[in-house]
Amino acid sequence: MTPDDPDLARAFETTWPAAEYADHGALRSGRGLGAGGRVSSTRALSPDWSAEDIAMAEARHRDWDQRPMFRLPDSDQRLSEALTARGYRRETPTAIMAAESAALVRAYPAMTTFAIWPALQIQRDIWAAGNISGARQAVMDRIALPRTTLLGRIDDRAAAAAFVAVDGEVAMIHAIEVAPQFRRRGMAGWLIARAAEWAAGHGATRLGLAVSRANTGARASYDMLGFREIGGYGYWAKD
Repeated sequence: MTPDDPDLARAFETTWPAAEYADHGALRSGRGLGAGGRVSSTRALSPDWSAEDIAMAEARHRDWDQRPMFRLPDSDQRLSEALTARGYRRETPTAIMAAESAALVRAYPAMTTFAIWPALQIQRDIWAAGNISGARQAVMDRIALPRTTLLGRIDDRAAAAAFVAVDGEVAMIHAIEVAPQFRRRGMAGWLIARAAEWAAGHGATRLGLAVSRANTGARASYDMLGFREIGGYGYWAKD
């Protein structure tokens, strides 16, 4: 997704992996097992792909009982044009953002955020209520990297959950979910601060995340916390 930043590009993939992968020439497809487009899409490993590679990727998706889907960086005009010619349409434009871990660490109220592994049932319930299904939660369990979940609490009640994993000097935070009744009270910022603190303790100098461009509220919050956009991508799919 970010060819000018190979460390973050690698962590983007390894901290939220598909159940399995299959390569077709210069393309790589992920089997998501119902865990969403991020892990159920095909991406280019190099610009040397061919029309045959695309056809093979489409066949693999059908074999896996997935809708054919490709994940392209915003800069990949050649592949986007090839997919458009085959009837694909762009979906879910997404920004990749990152910040220095040390800059994100800040004071947060005592007893509000906890790093926990494995996830508690209450965290899984918060995720499920926010459309982070059991299939998506299963992604967290198969990651072979330093990882943890985060539990947020307000008014002595479980209020939020998130997941963070580290690959080298880059950590990625995923699945940030704050229960509706606790939103707009600073919980997401406290989770980010705790994630950065935990990540720094595991050698990460940067914390990254992905956010839908349609989610303007979350994007504004990340901007205020000091994240900056370092890349973007979208999904290309057809029925």
